[in-house]
Amino acid sequence: MPARLRLADPADVADALQRVAAGAGERADLRLLVKHFMAVLEQRAPGHSVEVRVPPYAAVQVIPGVRHTRGTPPAVVETDAATWIALATGELTWAAAEDSGRVSASGQRADLAPHLPLT
Repeated sequence: MPARLRLADPADVADALQRVAAGAGERADLRLLVKHFMAVLEQRAPGHSVEVRVPPYAAVQVIPGVRHTRGTPPAVVETDAATWIALATGELTWAAAEDSGRVSASGQRADLAPHLPLT
């Protein structure tokens, strides 16, 4: 099971969001934002039935339901850092991300639309 993530300092999040929006974001900014928004999702949708992956930065298990302990989870969501940040901030909708192939979601409960945006 992936380790629980911690929320980042709000000032650091705001600074990183500004740099990313301006096109000047670096890998450290992406890592900070991905981990922060994954921690927010963990707090708002606690559970273990869906694994959300944003390689190479983080993975969390969320959404109430059957607890997953070994092997491939019954429901998996995977996307890249830029897409995750856009979903978390409301810049991109879940439906648009799925329609454009920017997010891969499989299994029951893998629809994160009710939990987004996170800001």
